[in-house]
Amino acid sequence: MIELLAALSASAAAGMRIALPLLVIGLLYGGNLWSKVPLLSRIAPPVLLGVLVSWSLVEVVLSKDRLGRRVLLLVQLAFSPLVGAILGMAVAQAMGAPRWLVGLLGGVGGLLALVLQLVQVGWSYRLSNNIPLWVIFAQDTLCVLLVLFALDAPRQGGLIALLLLWLAIRSSKEWHRWYQAQAVPGQRGNPRKYKRDPD
Repeated sequence: MIELLAALSASAAAGMRIALPLLVIGLLYGGNLWSKVPLLSRIAPPVLLGVLVSWSLVEVVLSKDRLGRRVLLLVQLAFSPLVGAILGMAVAQAMGAPRWLVGLLGGVGGLLALVLQLVQVGWSYRLSNNIPLWVIFAQDTLCVLLVLFALDAPRQGGLIALLLLWLAIRSSKEWHRWYQAQAVPGQRGNPRKYKRDPD
């Protein structure tokens, strides 16, 4: 159970950023953690570090710009399942999970990262990319905290990841209502005017 919560915590970080959680794990917990991951172990540590630092800076810069955020979201949407699986497997291996469980947690982590990334894309479309800067900074902070919790406080990190998953499910219900309201004549193009369906 602890391995599952730890993998969920790390994979949830991949649902927000791609390079930043991998960079944090490498800097704080050493390159040996990278060497245990199937894909990352094939890349020389200096090269991997340079790529992760560069892309982390790109994520920070592009997330503050409207057009850059759109490009960034598309890239993150494409790679978040892979990074989520890598992080889930890395944390599971670090906690000594059996090999069969490592692969399973990698799959679950990849799906969680994809779901959280889809939520980001949905809210970006819903808000027309008018996302406050404080939300972006809070997202970066939460991403780092989830990585730290994954190995140091897996219970807390796993609970945060489950809370994020619950919020994603709630968001999908809200988007369904909004989409239905868009089909109502006279309300198209103005999502704030939609009526809530009775629960």
